[in-house]
Amino acid sequence: MKVMKFGGTSVGTPERMKHVAQLISDGEQNIVVLSAMSGTTNTLIEIADYLYKKNPEGANETINALESKYRTHVANLLSTPEMKQKTLDFIREEFNYLRSFTKGIFTMFEEKIIVGQGEILSTNMVTNYLQEQGANVCMLPALDYMRTDKNGEPDLEYIRLKLTDLLAANPGHQIYITQGFICRNAYGEVDNLQRGGSDYTASLIGAAVDASEIQIWTDIDGMHNNDPRIVDHTSPIAHLHFEEAAELGYFGAKILHPTCIQPAKYAGIPVKLLNTMDPSAPGTVISNETEAGKIKAVAAKDNITAINITSSRMLLAYGFLRKVFEIFETYKTSIDMICTSEVGVSVTIDNKAHLAAIVNELKKFGMVRIDEDMCIICVVGDLCWQNVGFESAATEALRDIPVRMISYGGSDHNISFLVSASDKNRALQSLSDHLFKD
Repeated sequence: MKVMKFGGTSVGTPERMKHVAQLISDGEQNIVVLSAMSGTTNTLIEIADYLYKKNPEGANETINALESKYRTHVANLLSTPEMKQKTLDFIREEFNYLRSFTKGIFTMFEEKIIVGQGEILSTNMVTNYLQEQGANVCMLPALDYMRTDKNGEPDLEYIRLKLTDLLAANPGHQIYITQGFICRNAYGEVDNLQRGGSDYTASLIGAAVDASEIQIWTDIDGMHNNDPRIVDHTSPIAHLHFEEAAELGYFGAKILHPTCIQPAKYAGIPVKLLNTMDPSAPGTVISNETEAGKIKAVAAKDNITAINITSSRMLLAYGFLRKVFEIFETYKTSIDMICTSEVGVSVTIDNKAHLAAIVNELKKFGMVRIDEDMCIICVVGDLCWQNVGFESAATEALRDIPVRMISYGGSDHNISFLVSASDKNRALQSLSDHLFKD
């Protein structure tokens, strides 16, 4: 059994839904995770925003417009009068449910219910289409098995037990359809998975059922070795280690959130990134296998601020770094990069919400200097320190670009450079020219 996840653009129109139906009807037993149709979740968030602002008229108008759009989708997706009517009845019921939220108190609990309705809509439409086509298909409601614990983390054992029971109660189907993103919390309330949403759902399901592989279908052919929006002649990466994929995801490769594939990593299940628009493309395989001696890719993370603390009192003073880090912990601000010397420490952050307060606290320990509008350029691959020349190849590529900080040695898969945002495009292009020559 394999798990297949399709994002919003992959099910964004009736034609795309029909194409997905063909891809999942491959003769194998598949659990299929679907996102909401592209644009739907944003509209649901807009509805919630109207309700927060106590504007039920605006919410109802937006609900009506979205319902009209879905009724048109039903007309273009389904062909038999019976299945069309069944689906239109479901659409009507679903949008009446959304309207019910305009008549009472609205809180974050109601918001989470509303935002998750897009996945319920898309999965019912695709399931009905597959049934119309004669497919052996079954719906597995995510709210029946997907749950987080009291810390907001996935309850892995609960998910495994409940999903196993659901599959046992519905045996013999070729295709099982389920929703991404939505779940229940430890108290049974409707909630939403963060950090990758539907990708996270697919990874959790794959680990729970010990799938042969997890396929993440998007609208591009896998991870590229650089940002194709900026750099010329990028190419897909055939294979990545889970740690390499996590580094790229964290440092700017938006195709995959770094946390969402952790369940697959721990379970040893390969993840494939594939292109719905070009199913024949090989895509990218992510696994626990390492390709030795290769630099794989470059990514960039924007909106970085560097903070430098200089103090002669730091010299040989134990406890100094602890005091510095405690300030960032107090303000719940994570650090990306860190470099130290005998009399100073430099760190970078990507969240400036508490910057003024942090700087005010840091001034108790020394001189503080801020550099804003910076960018982290991350080079990823087999960068173990015994691989002679790899770090020098990266630094040589940036010889004409001012580098504020360099971080190397914290991971066997990453060397990071902090540069001005104005130098980002030049840095990315130069690294591609030097590291990925044919």
